[in-house]
Amino acid sequence: MHLQGSCHCGAVAFEVDSLAPVPFMRCYCSICRKTSGGGGYTVNILGQADTLRITRGADTIKSYRAVKEKSVPVAEQVLCQNRYFCPTCASYLWAYDDKWPQWIYPYASAIDSELPVPKATASIMLGSAAKWTDPRGLPVNGEQFEEYPPYSLEEWHRVHDQ
Repeated sequence: MHLQGSCHCGAVAFEVDSLAPVPFMRCYCSICRKTSGGGGYTVNILGQADTLRITRGADTIKSYRAVKEKSVPVAEQVLCQNRYFCPTCASYLWAYDDKWPQWIYPYASAIDSELPVPKATASIMLGSAAKWTDPRGLPVNGEQFEEYPPYSLEEWHRVHDQ
């Protein structure tokens, strides 16, 4: 499947082909939780690295290479995959790991093409999940709104006695 993606501000755009475009896996590791934004997890899909084409903003893209375990001495630290992002709006675009040079891992949130709806999902790295986002302890169905709810964050806490 041919995919098109971009950052939020539009400074960066890219295309990539995927043999596995279904966004089914949520990663709850501490790195994904901290770098990907408010959901507490990241959803990546699989892209073919040799098909990646940056169509706008190639000279602006930045990358961040996380350390797996920051508490160990620097000489013993293991680096994780590179995470590429737009420096203007901070949108994460894709990740790349030297161990698997044939693949890139686009963030599903950066893909503009319509992605397939997964028939099943998986959650990984749950040992690192924050309690507030761990799917094993959350209500199955919460309130849902097409747009903003009719109350503030403060009102929600008051109504739900939290």
